[in-house]
Amino acid sequence: MELQTNEAERLAALVSYGILDTEFEETYDRITRLAAQILDAPISLVSLVDDKRQWFKSAFGLDARETPREYAFCDHAIRKEGVYLVPNAYESDLFNNNPLVTGAPNVVFYAGAPLVNPDGFALGTLCVIDHHPRHGMSDADQSILTDFASLVVELMETRKELRNLRCGRIAV
Repeated sequence: MELQTNEAERLAALVSYGILDTEFEETYDRITRLAAQILDAPISLVSLVDDKRQWFKSAFGLDARETPREYAFCDHAIRKEGVYLVPNAYESDLFNNNPLVTGAPNVVFYAGAPLVNPDGFALGTLCVIDHHPRHGMSDADQSILTDFASLVVELMETRKELRNLRCGRIAV
């Protein structure tokens, strides 16, 4: 599926889920815990990118709930199809001066799979982060991350449908 690039429509799609600024939920937290454990990463996030920030629906290994969009690795990941990899942020002209690299949380390795909704909008990512460089990520590990990202989107779709049912927006 090709990613849609209209930013206004992408942001409207994100808002339609009614998920921004909600509490952590165990179903999302379970996915970030599993992604971190299976992919041997100290941090895993469900990150949603709005107009000014990346906001975390789930954060394993990180206490922050959001960061400015201008520093977000995930902002770059939502512009690409497939897993976006940064093996060593210190060696990247794009990221080596980023405050998320030079200070807490000390992002060095980043891998993010876009959360692509059925309309083709990348709303955010499921990502894993390490404090040490890695030589990339195997195809199998990228597939695991992508599968987990698909599960996050399925959860978001289900959450949206339930919310619409409760609000009477969908006839049964």
